[in-house]
Amino acid sequence: MSLHRSRSGCRLRAMAVALALALASPAVLPVPGLTTSAWAVSPDEVLDDPALEARARHLSAGLRCLVCQNQSIDDSDAELAKDLRVLVRERLKAGDTDGEVIDFLVARYGEFVLLKPRFAWHNAILWGVPPLALGVGIVALMVALRRRRNAPQAEAALSADEEARLNALLDQMGPRAASDPASETSARS
Repeated sequence: MSLHRSRSGCRLRAMAVALALALASPAVLPVPGLTTSAWAVSPDEVLDDPALEARARHLSAGLRCLVCQNQSIDDSDAELAKDLRVLVRERLKAGDTDGEVIDFLVARYGEFVLLKPRFAWHNAILWGVPPLALGVGIVALMVALRRRRNAPQAEAALSADEEARLNALLDQMGPRAASDPASETSARS
């Protein structure tokens, strides 16, 4: 019995050590100074000028990978994302401003390339519907609460006089009428 306990204790310790090593591995913990997007950018893409590289990283973080569609080109390992990262860096080296680089990519790939779409009249409905829906929901909730508060209370129970009159009417109709709702409707017609 003590042998069994010591084996289970060793297994438990081994599992705890394995878990601690897994959590402490560099693949899980970020390296200080590097963001998660640094893993997709290969060293041959990095610009020599740190200011241009910072601008390229900033622009790449806002551009959608057209293959992955929910990642920035800075985070994606797709070939097209790499081509776009290189294109952004080439445009920056050529002297383009950030706006010119973005405009060039939008002209070439459409507005879908932007992770955060621009506010323009052609997409104003995308920006306007969520606040409008929230406002309508709040107003509907307020109206429902006000109606509930002003609704008449449940009717009170029958008074003794009303109950006596009801019993007299039921006795006049007979025992079948009191138990059969169909006969009550035929009696009314």
